[in-house]
Amino acid sequence: MARTKPLPPHIDEAAPLTPGAAQIARGVLRILGDHGFAGITEMTLANGRRADIAAIGPSGDITIVEIKSSVNDFRSDSKWPEYQPFCDRFYFAVGHAFPKDLIPENAGLIVADAFGGAFLRQPDVTPLAGARRKAVTLRFAKLAANRLSSSTFDLPARPIRL
Repeated sequence: MARTKPLPPHIDEAAPLTPGAAQIARGVLRILGDHGFAGITEMTLANGRRADIAAIGPSGDITIVEIKSSVNDFRSDSKWPEYQPFCDRFYFAVGHAFPKDLIPENAGLIVADAFGGAFLRQPDVTPLAGARRKAVTLRFAKLAANRLSSSTFDLPARPIRL
């Protein structure tokens, strides 16, 4: 059945990452996992923006990572500040050849490829309010559970409604 209108922002339907971004995402998820974070890709936030990677740390802290696979990708994107109200820490993740001086100083910086990565700079930390943290954590959990159950039973992914 063809969709005739776009999905509302509260419904998740993951868009595929570009090949370069997918390799960076794989490395970022590995390094986050090495530091005790559980991460997922393509999480739609309450404001309708879609975070490339959202992760929850060992103490419940929320991290969002925006992947930039090229300078043109970085320069054409002005929406990244809209992710910051939904996380305690915000990072950019780039490939090895990306000019690191383009990344804003208040954002963290991860350099990654398909096999791993490294934190080059830690971001400013802005703790979330309790109600926002709970909402983001519930959105994260529901999305992860929905993806797990649909892949476990070989069912098509169903959008979640929050």
